[in-house]
Amino acid sequence: MSDQIKSLFVLIQFLMQRLAVGAFIAAAVGLTAVTAVAAFGAMPWLQFSAEFNGVPYDNAGQIVQVTLTAVAVLLCFFIPMNGRIMRLETSHRRFELGMQDIARAYVAAHGADREGLFQLSSEFDAVRERLAYLRDHPDLGDLEPALLEVAAQMSFISKELAEVYSDEKVNRARAFLTQRQQEIEAFNTRLEKAKQVCQELHHWAHEVELEESVAASQLQRLRDDLRDILPEFGHEDVARADGTIVSLTEKAAE
Repeated sequence: MSDQIKSLFVLIQFLMQRLAVGAFIAAAVGLTAVTAVAAFGAMPWLQFSAEFNGVPYDNAGQIVQVTLTAVAVLLCFFIPMNGRIMRLETSHRRFELGMQDIARAYVAAHGADREGLFQLSSEFDAVRERLAYLRDHPDLGDLEPALLEVAAQMSFISKELAEVYSDEKVNRARAFLTQRQQEIEAFNTRLEKAKQVCQELHHWAHEVELEESVAASQLQRLRDDLRDILPEFGHEDVARADGTIVSLTEKAAE
């Protein structure tokens, strides 16, 4: 819808420009003719009186008529420049449309080249093969043959690019990257599980060390208590260097 509105606006602008040029030319010719006839006395001048700063001007109509005629004639000198500008705009618009059509045809040919539809290797045969494909394409039937030929030549020039980035290679690369991504996700999952197990083992080892420390402390207190109590019952303890009791001997009865 926006393209149709844009096209309608361009058409209206084109018609108004032509209408303005025609109006300027007609005004210049008409004013020049009327002024020339009035100068020879064949018809009266434009007549009205005006006053400026208290000074009356009875020939104000003649001055205005001559001034308008001069302005209209001077404006006609801009018409050739305006024509060149309009021709430049028209050619630029045609060039833009032509480039868009060429780009559209090139995209179609390049896509077919990436799919591996073209098999001929020599330049002449390869361009002709691409040109035949573009002519038979359902979306490109309204394009001019010259545009299709340019697009076919561009497609042949970029055939190495189409081979490097063919659909088969691109799909294979995507499948490889997808597989690598899945492997990385699986590795990250195993890594998270390993971290959890490591944290659990670390916590478990800390608890075991704490329990061992408590047990050793209780055992040492027990040894100290026994060391204080046994002599009262007539026994002596014989301990190793590490403090563990290895034997007990009964003292002689008094």
